[in-house]
Amino acid sequence: MDAPSGGPGYRGHVPRRLISLVCAIVLVDTMFYAVVAPLLPTLTDELNLSKAAAGLLAAAYPAGTLLGSLPGGLLAARLGPRPTVLIGLGLLASSTLVFGLAHDIVLLDAARFVQGIGGACSWAGALAWLIAEAPPERRGELIGTALGWAIGGSLFGPVLGALAEATAPELVFSSVVVFAGALAVWAARMPSSHLPVAQGAADVLAAVRRAEVRRAMWLMSLPALGFGVLSVLGPLRLSDLGFSSAAVGATYLVAAGLEALVSPVVGRLSDRRGRLVPIRRGLVAAAVVLLTVTLPASGLLLAAVIVLAAVSLGLFWAPAIAMVSDAAEDAGLALGFAFALVNLAWAVGQVSGAGIGGAVAKLTTDAVPLAAVSALCLLTLMALRGARLPPARL
Repeated sequence: MDAPSGGPGYRGHVPRRLISLVCAIVLVDTMFYAVVAPLLPTLTDELNLSKAAAGLLAAAYPAGTLLGSLPGGLLAARLGPRPTVLIGLGLLASSTLVFGLAHDIVLLDAARFVQGIGGACSWAGALAWLIAEAPPERRGELIGTALGWAIGGSLFGPVLGALAEATAPELVFSSVVVFAGALAVWAARMPSSHLPVAQGAADVLAAVRRAEVRRAMWLMSLPALGFGVLSVLGPLRLSDLGFSSAAVGATYLVAAGLEALVSPVVGRLSDRRGRLVPIRRGLVAAAVVLLTVTLPASGLLLAAVIVLAAVSLGLFWAPAIAMVSDAAEDAGLALGFAFALVNLAWAVGQVSGAGIGGAVAKLTTDAVPLAAVSALCLLTLMALRGARLPPARL
């Protein structure tokens, strides 16, 4: 990697062009991850999917991330961040193209699954690349900045989905080849030096045995669980209340826009006042808002509730990712594996929320999985009572 410098091309000790590259990678990845939300009602009708089957489609991407998280971390630790990023971009391009051309649920599920594996590689490589250059006291801020752009990707994802719905999915989804190709060229030209780290599954297991690592991972899994439930039930409920695919996309566009604005602020707050300060606030807000999702009888009111729920859960991301990287580093784990744990924790929550949440809603009502996530937020808040973390690692 580039040596630290104080010249005009740097933000602090981190090369600005590296920050820009990482932000662009996570933006494109989340853009094509979030593209499904406005398409889900249409796919459900065209393919005659149940809520459980719709949940399976929504869970396919995080399931791929779950499977790819540790291999992605291994690649980042052994080969380095740049090759890992290039592998991730290649998987993203090929699988998204298949998704745009497929008209069979099995192919759609498989394409989203491979997308998730690519995302695990891209995120592990990109964030390890960034944090290796970041001063510890700015870790939350830089993660928050990258997440802001990632959330920006989820701004454009629903727009792309609505555009694909209104025009030609094949044309819209094939654009990923252009995006991923441009990023691959950029990453290949970015200076990078990497010393292979001889770590493996045993080292990861040793780190996960530490209580602080498990706590940090849970604080990544919990908001992902909530988002997983919302990603299935939210679009379907909006559709039932008369929202078109474009209106569903607009709802998630607003939610992602607010998350993108909040994320860097939350990251800086976690650096200065401690990782748990914004997380506690998110727990309280999410516990309350999730209980109200099934109450609105109008689409506009439900859209407002979904936006509030997304912003509440979004308060977790930057501090929780910083907590995982802090705890993993204290355990002697390479940064590639640290972000493999981030991917793993996120994927477990997202798969459970989308897959199990959809199935439980089918067997009972939508209120049951939403109330379960709300209860977990309250239990977590109680468990964190009295816990303290340093505001920054100097």
